Amino acid sequence: MKTTWRTASLVASAAAVLALTTACGQDAPPQASSQNVGATAGAGDYAGIGVGADKAGGGAQSSQSPSGTAGELAVSTNAELGELVTDSLGLTLYRFDQDTAEPPKSNCDGDCAKTWPPVPADDATAGEGIDESLLGEVVRADGTKQLTIGGWPAYRYVKDVNAGDVKGQGVGGKWYALNPEGKKAQAAERLGLSTREDPKLGEIVVDENGMTVYRFMKDEAWPKPVSACTGACLEKWPVVSPVDFADTKGIQEKGYMTFTRPDGAEQQTINCWPIYTFAGDKAPGDTNGQGVGGTWYAVRPDGKPVGAPEK
Repeated sequence: MKTTWRTASLVASAAAVLALTTACGQDAPPQASSQNVGATAGAGDYAGIGVGADKAGGGAQSSQSPSGTAGELAVSTNAELGELVTDSLGLTLYRFDQDTAEPPKSNCDGDCAKTWPPVPADDATAGEGIDESLLGEVVRADGTKQLTIGGWPAYRYVKDVNAGDVKGQGVGGKWYALNPEGKKAQAAERLGLSTREDPKLGEIVVDENGMTVYRFMKDEAWPKPVSACTGACLEKWPVVSPVDFADTKGIQEKGYMTFTRPDGAEQQTINCWPIYTFAGDKAPGDTNGQGVGGTWYAVRPDGKPVGAPEK
């Protein structure tokens, strides 16, 4: 009996100070074919099944992988990589550099396909944020149909077992999460200071590494910036060095200035308030410093502390 993908696939699952007019204190292979796919599908299920080694740069394997159809595709936002495409279970979809998109062709077969299960084209639909015209299918060497996005064959990764996992990103220098346009999801070059939307805190400021920026409630802003974090405090709360305003996005310009600390170092402010990062934040998107000691809070683009008690 011919084994189809559905029955055999794995389951899942300012270096310079800006001179501002506002002062502190002022307010302020068969032949590959590709075609659109349709039909609604339900979510896949999970089961345990052993897999072999990946011969195409797949890395370590897991005994769990997704099975069933992709269902309704969705767009998920990753703090480091931006927008990613996920299946109906929230599992990240990937593309392989050794594949081709014009024409669509998969070069991941055998053991590779055990570590990187191809996403079936059957019943895949475009959810919010997905352009339906970019969805297609390609006929694989075994005759099964694989989902394509922007022409690129789509895969899951066996080590992604939870919604939002992106453990396949960059594996072997060949595997990358898919963005909604079918391109590689990669960390963009960040500005010196910008903002991101935190699911709990709302819009907050982050540095060039995507790390959360904080304020210390014992500091002063008027009539001039004064930092109360000195000595050992600075080991846990490193100051944000000067960032030219031209290297920012979404930050309030009024009161955006630097000041000289007692040790001679220059520190950036937002609305005249000194700003810091937290050594306890290990990855972009972490907000472990929020509320520490009742004196440290993430910063809004206007310099106000997020969630600080009203005075």
